Amino acid sequence: MPKLGMEPIRRAALVKATIDEIGAVGNLDVTVSNIAKRAGMSSALAHHYFGGKEQIFLAAMRHTLALYAAEVRGALKEASGHQRRLEAVIRAGFASSNFQPEVIAAWLNFYVLAQTSTSAHDLLRIYQRRLHSNLLHDLRPLIGSRAEGAAMRIAGLIDGLYLRQGLSRNSAEQSDATKQALALLHIELEGRNQ
Repeated sequence: MPKLGMEPIRRAALVKATIDEIGAVGNLDVTVSNIAKRAGMSSALAHHYFGGKEQIFLAAMRHTLALYAAEVRGALKEASGHQRRLEAVIRAGFASSNFQPEVIAAWLNFYVLAQTSTSAHDLLRIYQRRLHSNLLHDLRPLIGSRAEGAAMRIAGLIDGLYLRQGLSRNSAEQSDATKQALALLHIELEGRNQ
């Protein structure tokens, strides 16, 4: 007989184990058995809760995206004014919590999986639309009709700089990535009075 209330605890343990296992291996060549072992349970239980490796990995990415979203929401609560809110979104994307080796490995593999998995692609699109929406919300009052293009450029630079930093072994580049994205924001805002 299953223990009541254990499912959320076990699911959370499997999600964490998935991220840790991908971080340790560096790619998606992990097995449900290894994930379950890292979580301290049987692979049968892992299959029971998630169905398969892709579903476990998608749950891990949903968790990672939820943490990122919480980081953004927290940064936005502390920011006042459109420009400060835009700067907060950029800084949240480069927060140290997003640069843990296992989180970087999960993100990099998520991009790869999104090329072949409809579910992963859909999840990636949700992340991209939210980032775009957050930027657009505060760019529109500042630069009007140019906001759409600016939001696309800034979001693209954020993702590109994250990937570059994720593949770098130099932690000093993390603050440089933030500076580069903020520099683009300020360039986009320079023409607001035109």
